[in-house]
Amino acid sequence: LPFNYQVQSMIQLIVRRLLFLLPVAIGILLVTFVITRLIPGDPCLVMLGEKATDVQCDAFKVRYGLNDSIPEQFIRYMGNIVQGDLGTSIRDKRPIEQIISERLPMTMELTFFAILFASFFGIVLGVVSALNRNSFWDTLTMIGANIGISMPVFWLGLLLAYFFAMIMKGTPFFIPPSGRLSPGMSMTSLLTLWGMEESTGLPRFAVSLISNSTLLNGILTGNFKLVLDAVWHLILPAMAVGTISMAVIARMTRSSLLDVLGQDYIRTARAKGLIESLVIRKHALRNALVPIVTVIGLQTGGLLSGAVLTETVFALPGVGTIMVESILLRDYPVVQGMVIVVALIFVITNLIVDISYAYLDPRSRVE
Repeated sequence: LPFNYQVQSMIQLIVRRLLFLLPVAIGILLVTFVITRLIPGDPCLVMLGEKATDVQCDAFKVRYGLNDSIPEQFIRYMGNIVQGDLGTSIRDKRPIEQIISERLPMTMELTFFAILFASFFGIVLGVVSALNRNSFWDTLTMIGANIGISMPVFWLGLLLAYFFAMIMKGTPFFIPPSGRLSPGMSMTSLLTLWGMEESTGLPRFAVSLISNSTLLNGILTGNFKLVLDAVWHLILPAMAVGTISMAVIARMTRSSLLDVLGQDYIRTARAKGLIESLVIRKHALRNALVPIVTVIGLQTGGLLSGAVLTETVFALPGVGTIMVESILLRDYPVVQGMVIVVALIFVITNLIVDISYAYLDPRSRVE
C-alpha cells in the first residue's frame, strides 16, 4: 500500500480509538462513583470520629455535597471534570491533581520495570520452551510458569524481601526491601529549577509529574546516582508484581510460536536454506508476536492493579497505597480521580497495542 495511505489509515485508527475513549471513561467513572457511595459507612463519622454530632455531620455533608442524590452528585462532578477540576481531597484538603502528580509517577515506574521484566524473561522462556518441545527444558519452563501464576503477589514480595534483604545482607546481592530511595537521597524540584512554581493548569501538572518521577528527575538534572538508586529499589517490587505476567507471557509465547512453526511458510524458509536462527527471528517470532503483544497490553493493566498489594508490601508511595487509604477513609474524590487516571492509562495502552499490530502484521494495514 502507498505510504500516504498507510499514514492516513493509522490516523483514522487513532481518532476512532480516542473517540471510543470518552464513553469508556464515563462508564468507568459512573460505576466507580456509584460503588464508592454504596460502600457501608458514613464518611462523616470516618473523618470526624464517632463522637461527631448530627449537626456536625449535616454541615459536613452540605460542605461536600453529600446530601444530594447520587445522580445530582455525578452530574456536578462531571461538570467539574469538563472544567479540568477533579475535586479536592476530603482528608488532606488538597487538589486531586496535586495528589495524582505525587503518587502516579511511582506506580508508573513500578509498572514499567515490571512489564519490562515480565516481557523479556517471558518471551525468552517461551521461545526456549517452544524450540525444545517435550524436552526437559520445556517441562521445566512450563512448571516454572505454572508456579509463577500460582504465587500470590504479597507472598512473593515478602519472600523476595526476606531472601535478598535478610539472608543476602552484607553480600553483593543485597537489595533494599522497602522505600523509594536510600536515606539521604533527594530529588530536585523541577518546578523550582525551571521557575514554574507560580504556574497553574496543565503545564504545572505535567512538570510536577516529571519532577516526582525519580528516573526522569535524575536524568533531566544529571543526577544519575539518583537514577541508579531508584532502579535498585525497584528491582524486588518489579519482580514481585511481574512474575505472574511473566508466566502468562511465557505460556502464550510458547503456544503462539509452536503454532507458527507448523505453518507452510516456515517449512519453505527452511527449504530455501536459511539458517535456523534467521528463520526463528525473522519469520516465526515476528508472526507469533501479535497475540503476545496483546497479552502484554492486557497484563500492563493488571500490573497497575497488582501494584496495590506490591506498594503496600514494599512501602512505596504510589497509587495503590493512597487508593487503599482513601477507600477506608471514604475519601471519594481521591478514589474517583485515581480510578479515572488508571482507566485512561489502560485504554491508552490498548491503543498503543492496536497501533503496533500495523507494524507487526502487514495484513492489519490492509484491513
